[in-house]
Amino acid sequence: MAKERSNVSATPDIEISASAKTHRLRFERVPETEVEFWGNPERESVSGTERENLPESVERGVTYRDAGVRLRIASEVARKEPPRD
Repeated sequence: MAKERSNVSATPDIEISASAKTHRLRFERVPETEVEFWGNPERESVSGTERENLPESVERGVTYRDAGVRLRIASEVARKEPPRD
């Protein structure tokens, strides 16, 4: 699973995961995807996918068979250290 940041603990404050499988998949356009984290308080976050029979960059017009994707998004509140004297 590709990670954007790696300092999220094994037990994040929030975790979302989803998976999808298909027998046949064809893209008429190459999709543009993005995961964005924003808001307060600041947090450490990670996202990534595991793919089965599907390349990281899909191609327009190619039919992919028996493909699957698993997505994981995890985030935890950034722990701020108290100021040192």
